[in-house]
Amino acid sequence: MNGPAVTGPFVLGTALAEREQVGLLRNRIATDGASGGRLRVAGREYLNFSANDYLGLADHGAIKAAFNAGIERYGTGAGASPLVTGYSRAHQQLEETLAEWLGVEAVLLFNCGFSANQAVLKALLGKVHLLWQDKLNHASLQEMGSQLPCKMKRFGHNDMAALERQLEPNRGLIVSEGVFSMDGDQGPWRDLATLAARSGNWLMIDDAHGLGVLGPEGRGTLAAQGVNPACVHIQMGTFGKALGVAGAFVGGSRELVEYLVNFARHYVYSTHMPAAQACAVSKSIELVRAADESRAHLGQLIARFRQGAKAQGWQLGASDTPIQPLLVGESSVALQLAERLRECGVWVSAIRPPTVPVGTARLRITLSAAHREQDVDCLLDALGVCPAVTTLGEAHHD
Repeated sequence: MNGPAVTGPFVLGTALAEREQVGLLRNRIATDGASGGRLRVAGREYLNFSANDYLGLADHGAIKAAFNAGIERYGTGAGASPLVTGYSRAHQQLEETLAEWLGVEAVLLFNCGFSANQAVLKALLGKVHLLWQDKLNHASLQEMGSQLPCKMKRFGHNDMAALERQLEPNRGLIVSEGVFSMDGDQGPWRDLATLAARSGNWLMIDDAHGLGVLGPEGRGTLAAQGVNPACVHIQMGTFGKALGVAGAFVGGSRELVEYLVNFARHYVYSTHMPAAQACAVSKSIELVRAADESRAHLGQLIARFRQGAKAQGWQLGASDTPIQPLLVGESSVALQLAERLRECGVWVSAIRPPTVPVGTARLRITLSAAHREQDVDCLLDALGVCPAVTTLGEAHHD
């Protein structure tokens, strides 16, 4: 039985009803676990093409053993913020491992990528500064940029000519992504580094979706594109995607890290990530650095999917990474197609505005090294036989 209507300054029901009417209401679905490219929901197993577990490490036995060993040594929580008693030897060792792996002087750990991004922008940028952002940057960056006292300018996606026209010398920070989370394409980091150096501005990369997947030893987008880490003042990456755990970091100069320790409120006033989690991430990095075969296998799966999907007439984004957007346009169409795939035993998420621009709703298909070639073939078969797929495909051919 429904309770009495809630009155007061906030009209929540109306906003929810409006979002539902246009097909944009979001609902959570409780899963029963995921492993090996599979997902269990309500007692049924699906092929999982929605996770960011790009190397299939989220259920790796060695990482779980490291996590358990960390719990035995440090307990289940950090107990305090890092400036009180929450900073352990395990955190310190992980920071040193990351710095050596990525070629930066120092690293600072955060609980998640959202807070890491927002902490950096809030700590660095004041009224006298400018902030330049790619228009497809992650919501954490866009949101904080709009709330800061500095002026934010957005440039067209990967449009270096537009950015160059906007730049003013020695005024602030340029921020872009290594691999864009909804499109799967990469930022042009050689060009970005050149523009930053020429204009005297700082440069920051959000490499949440490139770390572990791209470059020698999985060092990420900069390594894959041959960009010296010293040319990028700030690196942000996460542990919850290719590394299969959780958490994030910011890397750069020792001075930058010391500054953030003192001025980044998201760091200073948050309970630190559990030390056991840091132990698990350290083990994950060890595995990632040795995962060249997994990365090669993943590349083969990406090529197999793209070839098959294009042969069926689907419109794909310009991506050679595990993120493969299948563009359909309207939110209702994306939802219908995702539901048809689930009926075929394939789990793929429909992505709709405001996560992506209006008119660009899509299926965000993500591939993992845990998938097999036959798994990709099952996905392609499901796309080929789903009800209404012909109608959708005809409207969205290359």
